Amino acid sequence: MTDKGIAFDPGFGPNILAFEGTVQYLYTDINRFKNLSQKKVKFMQYHKKILEVFYNNVGFYTGCLMWASYIQTLPKQKITGNHCLGKEYKKEENIAETQYMLNFIELFPKDMKYFLGQNFSFEPQISKLVKTYEEFLTLNKGFVESEYNTDIVMPSSIKAYNEEYKILVDKAISEGNLNQLADNIDKVL
Repeated sequence: MTDKGIAFDPGFGPNILAFEGTVQYLYTDINRFKNLSQKKVKFMQYHKKILEVFYNNVGFYTGCLMWASYIQTLPKQKITGNHCLGKEYKKEENIAETQYMLNFIELFPKDMKYFLGQNFSFEPQISKLVKTYEEFLTLNKGFVESEYNTDIVMPSSIKAYNEEYKILVDKAISEGNLNQLADNIDKVL
């Protein structure tokens, strides 16, 4: 919070990893091999990085919902640094990343079984979080009209603001680790 308003991004920007681009790049590298055993070796090398980027995104979504919940509790003030303000809203583009995440949640366990022979599943609350974040984006029309903190609309499934939200967000940003926010989904939903 400043004299000029409240930040749209409290500091997530430098810590966000490009999920879709990274995953596509790594899968392209895996799929360049024709031999299944070579693909398995590559997948074995990359699956932890893929999950790291995935949980970074989940942490980012969790943090965004926490931050939005926090700024809603403040007196009305301008949101600063909203790069979406005034742009044209296109729902399909706005939710493309969350749709990619939901598809990934469904397909990655199959890849773990196919390439590594391991059973794997994501916690059910992760899908719920991604769907809730998508609803958040849709309710706010990609933030193209969000000039003030009071313009932000929260999905009904979000728990009431908790003072711990800001503490957790500040800690994750100061440590440069959004993944730790992914461990706090139950505090938000």
